[in-house]
Amino acid sequence: MTYFIITFGCQMNKSDSERIASVLKKIGYKPASKIDEADLIVVNICSVRQSAVDRVHGLIPKLQRIKTRNSKLKIILTGCILKKDLEKFRNYFNYVLSIKSLDYWKDFLRKENYFYYPDPRNLEFSKKFNTNYLKIKSEYANNFSAFIPISIGCDNFCTYCVVPYTKGPLIHRDHKKILKEAQKVIKNGFKEIWLLGQNVNSYHSPTNSSINFPKLLKMVNAIPGNFWIRFTSSHPKDFSNELIKVMADCEKVTEYLNLPVQTGDNKILKKMNRPYTVSQYKNLVKKIRKKIPDISLSTDVIVGFPGETKKQFQNTVNLFKEIKFDMAYIAQYSPRPETVAEKMKDNISPEEKEKRAKILTEVLKKTALENNKKYIGKIARILVDKAQNGFLIGRTRSYKTIKFKGNKDLVGKFTKVKITDALSWGLKGE
Repeated sequence: MTYFIITFGCQMNKSDSERIASVLKKIGYKPASKIDEADLIVVNICSVRQSAVDRVHGLIPKLQRIKTRNSKLKIILTGCILKKDLEKFRNYFNYVLSIKSLDYWKDFLRKENYFYYPDPRNLEFSKKFNTNYLKIKSEYANNFSAFIPISIGCDNFCTYCVVPYTKGPLIHRDHKKILKEAQKVIKNGFKEIWLLGQNVNSYHSPTNSSINFPKLLKMVNAIPGNFWIRFTSSHPKDFSNELIKVMADCEKVTEYLNLPVQTGDNKILKKMNRPYTVSQYKNLVKKIRKKIPDISLSTDVIVGFPGETKKQFQNTVNLFKEIKFDMAYIAQYSPRPETVAEKMKDNISPEEKEKRAKILTEVLKKTALENNKKYIGKIARILVDKAQNGFLIGRTRSYKTIKFKGNKDLVGKFTKVKITDALSWGLKGE
């Protein structure tokens, strides 16, 4: 029996897929190299943006064609799924299963068809299943970079976001189990750890309330070995001075930070239920850059939020010009079921949203290129991700993508590269 996993979403979804692979391996499945060679296809979906849901809709005809050629094929839908989408999808899949119930999939898959997707906001369900779910060992996608979840769920309820409704309430993982997993992957030669959470810097250990995210970072940093530490995603409201100091002091914590701003206008921030002002965000960035001058800063932003005027959008443009981000993930607002913003009038046309996204992208291209040019002539330590079309692709400590010629045996290893050229979205070197 063979399986094939399709993942739509963030690093947390990718981490979930690694745990799915581990469970399927225990059941007796082996990975298929191609989707049409699989006996079991798993679609791990993210509902945060409508575009990801649309991609699943677009995938269904292909899955049905494969099924006509293989009558024994079974298809699972899992991940972050809204009730509204569940009703649309359940007729196209043999199984619709909560990712939190992963420890029980072995029993579910014995049935011909099965639907098991309790309300993720049910605290009793979340606590019971999270405990088992996080115990599952990941079948890591490679042997050099490991995703390690430290918390699941979210209680922030930003008005545009479905995560609290699909992932459930915020539940923290025991710090001892996080450290044990980190120690194990480092012992096995991994070069990079990603600490994951929907709001990673709100972390507090459930078994020792004095251990917050900065203290956890220090503990991971103290593990002997030659490796880097990264984390995502952080929230400005929980970004303490203690965390900034720990990032600056811990040599294994890399100089990269994703700090979502979402908009550059205070009124829109309030409508989004983001509990900070633009001024507070800018002051936070100033403090971070003072302590960590080489920090590479990325952000998340939404254009075309309900009621966003041209002047309010211009405030976001001005913020981009002032902060000079290295990277930004620019989303065009789409109403999501069950959120507060869904009840607001979506009065920005798709054409205007597209226009605003392009304007921000052009600003970003200029600032990113300006930032990247500072690396030319420097020698950087690189973790090589892959070999592609005769080149090696890797990342610097500051999460800059770099392309260079080299031996494919370097994949998964550290190497030093001299940076020879800069583009908006990456570097070239030798």
